[in-house]
Amino acid sequence: MRAPVIPTDWPHRKASRHVPAARHLWHIQEMGAGPLLILIHGAGGASHSFRHLIPLLTPQYRVIAFDLPGQGFSILGPRGECSLTAMARDIAILAEGWETHAIIGHSAGAAIALQVSQLIPTRAVIGINAALAGFDGMSAWLFPILARSLALLPFVPQVFSKLAGNPQKVRDLLTSTGSTLDAAGEAQYLRLLQRPEHIAGTLAMMAQWNFDTLLRQLPQIKTPCLLITAENDRAVPPDVSDRASRQLPNAQRRHIPQYGHLVHEEAAPLVAAHIIDFLRDCDSDAHDPTQAN
Repeated sequence: MRAPVIPTDWPHRKASRHVPAARHLWHIQEMGAGPLLILIHGAGGASHSFRHLIPLLTPQYRVIAFDLPGQGFSILGPRGECSLTAMARDIAILAEGWETHAIIGHSAGAAIALQVSQLIPTRAVIGINAALAGFDGMSAWLFPILARSLALLPFVPQVFSKLAGNPQKVRDLLTSTGSTLDAAGEAQYLRLLQRPEHIAGTLAMMAQWNFDTLLRQLPQIKTPCLLITAENDRAVPPDVSDRASRQLPNAQRRHIPQYGHLVHEEAAPLVAAHIIDFLRDCDSDAHDPTQAN
């Protein structure tokens, strides 16, 4: 596989490298020192979505963020390896030898983070506007079928990237999530949507996505979890995390007023404060003999 060229002005470009693992070629960014935090972006995004959050975490933590297979600047291997189960398995392979302290996921990345936590040792999982619910009604079967059909058509990614890859379309898409980004953030999403390979990888993920098994497993996941929500999230309403937190045995909820689905891009200091505070509590509990099982 030939590694894609990463633009010189891409966020944290100097920390980028490509790593082959699990038949994919992963674009990885690694920064900081200390306990390791793995950051997993949501569907249609890339590791750049953590650009503001990473510098707030690296004074205390080593951070590894990567683009999911086929998205951003990672290259997808087998096209049938984009399901929740497959991605979690491949991330576990990628993470072999890492001593993971916590896994942080945004949106669909939070579902992946929970799944990965069942495969590798980790002290905590943090979900930001976590997508932990299935589709309702007809969309439960229509949406995956539609995405699968589009993913199989050879010219769809190229056509979609031309139709959606303009500034106004990108601005409308971002606004529809309840978030408002600065010009640089909009430009980075525009650059992603202009990449047919990114569109193809996102469609492949959508076509194979299924939450059902993970949702049934929530009551068995004992890992400490923090679910952060934003008041104006139009993509994954806060009540999704409310329901999930009641099923997870060891979950906390933190709510941020205002902001939307991309709260970690809009208000990174608020999100970072919740993350650091929660991890500090987890570390304290781990060293408190009264909290031992």
